[in-house]
Amino acid sequence: MAMGRPLFTESDVSRIIEMAWEDRTPFDAIERLYGLNESAVIALMRREMKASSFRMWRKRMQGRTSKHQALRNPAIQRAYCATQYKPR
Repeated sequence: MAMGRPLFTESDVSRIIEMAWEDRTPFDAIERLYGLNESAVIALMRREMKASSFRMWRKRMQGRTSKHQALRNPAIQRAYCATQYKPR
């Protein structure tokens, strides 16, 4: 651990950013997989993205209930659309 931050591979950082951008992936899923709570994800996004991209992401995420497991409709049991990951 460097300066209190977990070390992630470039691939991990890329996946965390991808998950954070996805509408249906709650912050809870990122925390389960990578140990980063919402504020840590925000810090990572701020550090890894261009300022304009970060602002766009924050604006998009503001008030989005799908990013918070506790606020989601209980009927939704998945974190992504069933057709999102298609076999090749």
